[in-house]
Amino acid sequence: MSLLTPRSVRISGWGSYAPDLVLTNADLEKLVDTSDEWIRTRTGIRERRVAGPHETTASMAARAGRQAISVAGLDVDDIDLIVVATLTPDHLTPATAVLVKEAIGNTTAVAFDLGAACSGFVFAYTAADAYIRSGMYRNVLVIGAELLTRFLDFSDRNTCILFGDGAGAVVLSASDEEGGGMAGMELTTDPDGAYMIWIPAGGSRSPATPGSVASGDHFLRMEGRETYRYATRTLASTALRAIERAGWQPQDIDLFIPHQANVRIIESVAKGLGLPIERMFVNVDRYGNTSAASVGIALAEAVDSGRVKVGDRIVLVAFGAGFTSGAVALTWTADPAAAGRAIPHSVPLIRDPADWHPADPIPPRLLAVLEAHGHEPSARVAMARTEAIVVDPQRETREVPA
Repeated sequence: MSLLTPRSVRISGWGSYAPDLVLTNADLEKLVDTSDEWIRTRTGIRERRVAGPHETTASMAARAGRQAISVAGLDVDDIDLIVVATLTPDHLTPATAVLVKEAIGNTTAVAFDLGAACSGFVFAYTAADAYIRSGMYRNVLVIGAELLTRFLDFSDRNTCILFGDGAGAVVLSASDEEGGGMAGMELTTDPDGAYMIWIPAGGSRSPATPGSVASGDHFLRMEGRETYRYATRTLASTALRAIERAGWQPQDIDLFIPHQANVRIIESVAKGLGLPIERMFVNVDRYGNTSAASVGIALAEAVDSGRVKVGDRIVLVAFGAGFTSGAVALTWTADPAAAGRAIPHSVPLIRDPADWHPADPIPPRLLAVLEAHGHEPSARVAMARTEAIVVDPQRETREVPA
């Protein structure tokens, strides 16, 4: 391996993916004691996306990642490293990034997962930047992807109203030009919040058993009030520290891309930094909280919607379970028009192990609501497994046409 230290590390490509299925607040009214008004006034969320039964965290990550590679104008094998940030991997092992590598057709990259919950995309960004600055790699694919709807108790209104599914990605590339890219960063971890957002069972401390399933220990749990207090306090301070390390002031920032958890938290951050809410990019109303995918999806949408131009100073900032928080202050250098290079989503069907066929993974209570919209999960699963496929005999990888 040739170690060549670059002059800068820049975002060269971006992409995102959200499933087609939409779960509205009106849908949730049929599942729990809530209302559209109650959800909107407390969170700003109107709807969120739900992955179909043939979709996984890896397949969504592969879609977003492949789009980011095409926007960067790179070949798939130009990617040296793939980092997937997620708390909802396809399996405990192998890493979801391994499945993404195969799905996009890459034959050269190292691939691993990173776990920092909702802060995962920012943590993965800083790790990728460090790898490139060290000279180890030149092009790193960073993906945040989550399929949270399969880890929610749809009888618990404290959690099921908040989360959705999706993936966001960027390609970070070494550059021989001076300037641009990350100018300052801050990462924090506060173990006092370790059990404020957590999934009790499924790990080595509490492996899956019939009892753990029956008691709902595989669903996400959250202490909402404590999390809200932490988020409003820490998002602003983490962002401010990254800005200071860049040698900037809050008023120098053209656009903040905050974690999309709750619009009231975002408004609080803007107030804490003394900035108008217009400086904050907001799409939580349409996607809900997509955890590690949140910042990546928002960044891609901000660029594609014309909110970002060359030379803009941008701050990515997130908080998550752990408690973790992270912020990156960067100067944008990529031409937003490069989005025109994005290829249409081609849907990789993640290869199953031999003789293993999972059941429909959508939670039963949610399934009843989706069926009311004409969704037929069992039929879609059958279609995904029998539809005409393209087979590469060298890799035995199957792809379902979009």
